[in-house]
Amino acid sequence: MSKPITDKKQQVNYLRERLEIFLEVLDAIDPETTELEDIDRLIQMMDDLEDKMEQFNVREH
Repeated sequence: MSKPITDKKQQVNYLRERLEIFLEVLDAIDPETTELEDIDRLIQMMDDLEDKMEQFNVREH
C-alpha cells in the first residue's frame, strides 16, 4: 500500500493526472458504439476522483 499524499501540491497534481486520464478515456469513446459497461466505468472513475478529493479534504483539516 502506498503512503498517503499529504502535500497540497502533490494532491493537486494527483487529481489533475486522474482527471486527464478521465478526459482521455472520454475523448476515446465513440457514442455510436459505447456500451453500458463503458459508461459504468466512467461513472466509477468520477466516483473514485470524488472519493479521493474528500480524503484530501479531510487530511487538510
